[in-house]
Amino acid sequence: MTTSAIPASSLGTPVYPPPAPPEPTPLPERLDGLDRLVQAGTGRLDQPLLDDAGALLDRAGQRLRLSGDHTVVTLAGGTGSGKSSLFNAICGLELSPTGIRRPMTSQAHACVWGLDGAGPLLDWLDVDKRHRYARASALDLERPDTSLQGLVLLDLPDHDSIQALHRAEVDRFVTIADLLVWVVDPQKYADAALHRNYIVPFARHAGVTLIVLNQVDRLGPDEIDDCVADLRRLLEAEGLAHPRIVTTSAVSDEGVTGFRDILVDTVAARRARGERLSADIDKVAERFAVHRYTADPPTTVEDDRRQDLVQALTDAAGATAVADAMESAYELRAADFVGWPVTALITRLRSDPLRRMRLTELREELRDAFTGPIGAQQGDVDNALHTVTAGVAAELPPPWARSVRAAARTHAVEIPEALGESLKDALPSFNQVPRWWWLIKTWQYFLILVAVLSVAWIGLLVAYGLLDAGQNPPDLVGEAGLIPYVAVLAVCTLGMGLLTASACRNLVALSSAKHGDKMEEHMREGIERVADEKVITPITAELERYARYREDVTKALGD
Repeated sequence: MTTSAIPASSLGTPVYPPPAPPEPTPLPERLDGLDRLVQAGTGRLDQPLLDDAGALLDRAGQRLRLSGDHTVVTLAGGTGSGKSSLFNAICGLELSPTGIRRPMTSQAHACVWGLDGAGPLLDWLDVDKRHRYARASALDLERPDTSLQGLVLLDLPDHDSIQALHRAEVDRFVTIADLLVWVVDPQKYADAALHRNYIVPFARHAGVTLIVLNQVDRLGPDEIDDCVADLRRLLEAEGLAHPRIVTTSAVSDEGVTGFRDILVDTVAARRARGERLSADIDKVAERFAVHRYTADPPTTVEDDRRQDLVQALTDAAGATAVADAMESAYELRAADFVGWPVTALITRLRSDPLRRMRLTELREELRDAFTGPIGAQQGDVDNALHTVTAGVAAELPPPWARSVRAAARTHAVEIPEALGESLKDALPSFNQVPRWWWLIKTWQYFLILVAVLSVAWIGLLVAYGLLDAGQNPPDLVGEAGLIPYVAVLAVCTLGMGLLTASACRNLVALSSAKHGDKMEEHMREGIERVADEKVITPITAELERYARYREDVTKALGD
């Protein structure tokens, strides 16, 4: 029996393959995320950003509805770069004019391989029907292993043309092509206009950008390598990561083979459309990401800040002063019931108009004061709103900080009147009198009655017992010796009334304090409802929008 050696790598801990990379976010989901970003950013972010994102959404929606079997490839370049000759070489026919006079191409020319579904696409590209050409795959018989079926090749005007319409035509096609092909020549590959206006702004589109160094037949082998190396260095310095560069020569039969192979692979993969739109979304989504902090945002106003807001609004509404005034009115009204009637009679004889006004009009005056805006406190309300948003806004990007402050002030003008209504609703009714007040009042009048009867009894004792006003009076009115005892009864009755009034004043003071605290608590509850409805809820809603905005940025970036 033979045995085979077991590799050392198979012993011990098993080796697992690395985890597969996460699936990229589908393009429709990224577009949905971008659409939500535009909606969330309306009124908060810069309008140019929203306009660019909206234009991209329109363009992407239209492109996705059109043929996915066709790949739009643009040949763009400067004057004399030979892009029209290159276009004709790929097409196999002289379709685009070439010559010494510049510019030769004044409108975009299109050559299409495969007509099914190409018509609406060319209409959307707005290619003049006089400059549309169709080629059959039979042109590729010499290369049976490849095919250009599905290619829409566009020859554009010169990007450096002296005609503004030509430059506008180039700018339009550059924003909608699936694959951008920039044709340069050995003499002007470093042209500042090309790099400044197109290479740098579209540096993130490296995956759908191809640089064609044409007319290399004018260079020696070593010069071609040097030229390609210098061009690559220049492109990388301008942010075009891993630039794809291919050399061509339209004067040679084999001079466009490499370029043609790239077109064949691109058309066969049918990924250029999605990659181009993804690159466009990346570019716009990164501008939205600038307004997103990495730290988790607050989700609502913290309790401490909320309580500070309620206290500030309480002070602005003067709730404490109202509670004190109503507490004082409570004591005055209680005095009518539990006070000593003799003292009350003396007070009335002195005619205190202030007291009568407070008893009869204080509550109505307070209620009337709260039926309209409390204009004098608007400044205090504004300060309270600024304070509550200062801490929250500090944790947000500037646009969202502004939107939170604006949300807090959404109902700023309504808050004073709402505070007044909440105070008015908290004011108690004076029609409700505690039962013990009535008992004390009955007791006090009973004492008054006893005191009056005692005084009358003393009068009868004086009249009949001392002055002999009548014959044979009853002992209760004729015995003068009862006068001191009846006088003591009257004095004790009066003293008992005063003591009762004094004791009740203490009870009323305690009761009024509890009454004031309870009313102030009710007013604070009303003010808390106003704060929640008019301030906290709008701020929380804005913070929730920002949280969704952060999620949509992640979705749009495809992370």
